Amino acid sequence: METIKFEELGLLPQVLRGIEEMGFEEATPIQAQAIPVVMSGRDVIGQAQTGTGKTAAFGIPMLQSIDTSVKKTQVLILSPTRELAIQVAEELRNLSKYMHGVKILPVYGGQDITKQIRSLKGGIQVIVGTPGRVMDHLRRKTIRCEDVNMIVLDEADEMLNMGFREDIETILEYIPEERQTVLFSATMPKPILEITRKYQKDAVTIKVVKKELTVSNIEQFYYDVKRKDKTEILTRLLDYYNPKGSIVFCNTKRMVDELSHELTMRGYFAEGLHGDMKQAQRDRVMTNFRKGKTDILIATDVAARGLDIDYVEAVFNYDIPQDDEYYVHRIGRTGRAGRTGKAFSFVKGKEVYKLKDIMRYCKTKIYAQPVPSSQDVAQMRAEKVMDKIAAIIEEEDLQKMINFIEKQVNESDYTAMDIAAAFLKQAIGGTETAPEGYGADNRYSFGDTGAENGMVRLFINIGKKQKIKPGDILGAVAGESGMSGDLVGAIDMYDKFTFVEVPEEYGRQVLQAMRHVKIKGKDINIEPANSK
Repeated sequence: METIKFEELGLLPQVLRGIEEMGFEEATPIQAQAIPVVMSGRDVIGQAQTGTGKTAAFGIPMLQSIDTSVKKTQVLILSPTRELAIQVAEELRNLSKYMHGVKILPVYGGQDITKQIRSLKGGIQVIVGTPGRVMDHLRRKTIRCEDVNMIVLDEADEMLNMGFREDIETILEYIPEERQTVLFSATMPKPILEITRKYQKDAVTIKVVKKELTVSNIEQFYYDVKRKDKTEILTRLLDYYNPKGSIVFCNTKRMVDELSHELTMRGYFAEGLHGDMKQAQRDRVMTNFRKGKTDILIATDVAARGLDIDYVEAVFNYDIPQDDEYYVHRIGRTGRAGRTGKAFSFVKGKEVYKLKDIMRYCKTKIYAQPVPSSQDVAQMRAEKVMDKIAAIIEEEDLQKMINFIEKQVNESDYTAMDIAAAFLKQAIGGTETAPEGYGADNRYSFGDTGAENGMVRLFINIGKKQKIKPGDILGAVAGESGMSGDLVGAIDMYDKFTFVEVPEEYGRQVLQAMRHVKIKGKDINIEPANSK
């Protein structure tokens, strides 16, 4: 795919700012082709499926044409369903966030028409509506079309399938002849072609056919995650699966920077990659990732273009991409060279509908999955250690080791089981929770948490943004555990999390005492800092 940045399309600064805030870094194929043509005022026939970014393909040039000083309807967009009308209106509002004086209103059946009439009287420049409800308003003269200079038929084939052809033709008769008519449709059946011939003049046809790409060797899962919990759940999944090489995709450069900083502060070997970085920086990041010095690459779609790395075991969609095809490109970074891979997507609220579009496009299933608990992480680590042990038993000559263990057992009070359990605990490292069946007394064990000698470093998932101060952390740790406050070591506070150091002999006591504590009314999670 040829890369076209929005900055290259001659857009208003206010529109560019809205685009950037929405996280769109480059134009999708339909946007790159359609935006200049629609901006030129020509009629357009666009053949593109849902999930190609077509709302922005007509929405961006449409916003460019709005005269904010005229408080009358200038653009009419027809959509087949109320859900799509609401979705389109919401995206247009986001795009026009920094354009003062642009009013956008969805109108659809099932909503009180008197409420819509009241809103329409406020001077709406852009109406997004279903054909039936728009017809109602036209008959009542509550929508006036004298100043309409653009009409968009979105998902025209769907509107025809639902029996709206007559309504559409009637609505088109209401619009002044000197207008721009833009039509988008996934398919081009005969009735659509008849409408284009009758109601469009010298239309430019733009066709974007999406490539069919196989993702059969990639296991795909999604998690319903609130925005504020994304980092927490990402780290939990990284700890649980411990993949050799991960790529985390974000939609914005700012998010790449924030997340790489946050993961690094938590002890992960993570680096960011995005379009604003100099070539030398990008080369250094990629060299580190290829050599295994960096475990986690956090990237935007543009920056990840052309990456060719065979050993990526997991891809994380920290943000859902705006184009279905980008999803396929992203997850295709794993499962290469005949290997299997895993892809994890974080969705919040209505984004689950976007995920359904992606599933239809990929002809694949993305399974909902519960977030692993701390107990699950500990269990998985123990199982991985046991798998390695099993391989050593099968493949290595262990006679010298057996003799040494027998000598230890004979000369001490330890059993072979005690020694095996101690080795397992040492191998699992700094896990907060002992795996199920391995004994409640070993609930907390500390590896290297990055603290000075004799201290352990603990991670707490609240920070400055929750208006928490070091004194609040100190008071909670000392007050709940019964430990003297002057024994608490360094307290390092960040926007969303805090590190606190306590004497190693008090570590377990502090963790247990603070399991169900609230700080300033907020629930917290406390655990040993990542051993990396």
